[in-house]
Amino acid sequence: MKRSIFAIMLLSLIALFSCQNINAQDNTKILEHRKDSKTPAQWKAQLTPNQYEIMVNRGTEPPFHNAYDENKQKGVYKSAATGEVLFTSEDKFDSGTGWPSFVKPADMSKIEIVKDNSYGMERDEVIERSTGLHLGHVFDDGPADRGGKRYCMNSGALVFVKTK
Repeated sequence: MKRSIFAIMLLSLIALFSCQNINAQDNTKILEHRKDSKTPAQWKAQLTPNQYEIMVNRGTEPPFHNAYDENKQKGVYKSAATGEVLFTSEDKFDSGTGWPSFVKPADMSKIEIVKDNSYGMERDEVIERSTGLHLGHVFDDGPADRGGKRYCMNSGALVFVKTK
């Protein structure tokens, strides 16, 4: 019995690490041939360690423990990598998920939606179009009266600029 459990655990770990390698290869393909593409080393020099983990390694920050989940100020949310305006406070809403959520981007041409099959799930990943860097995910459970989308972003991929 113990050997069976050990074998199952070992196979699960192998499958997990195999998926991570595939995702890393997919990430490299996403970053290539972009207007503002850079090497991971160049991004590492430009971004903070948290921004790098989220944007380049396609990480996710903890819910409820990030800079903008509860931000209620008026302003714009820019890309931490390029400074492009990606979202506005007018389109932000409290989704209760612990991450800053928006009903739409400020300009659809600044983002791109790609399939994300990491961690055994199928999701729609939101990336910055010019760089290919990870921003978050989009789901179909947003406010119905505002289009039904929830752009669930990582605060670490954004920089908030307050407006008057």
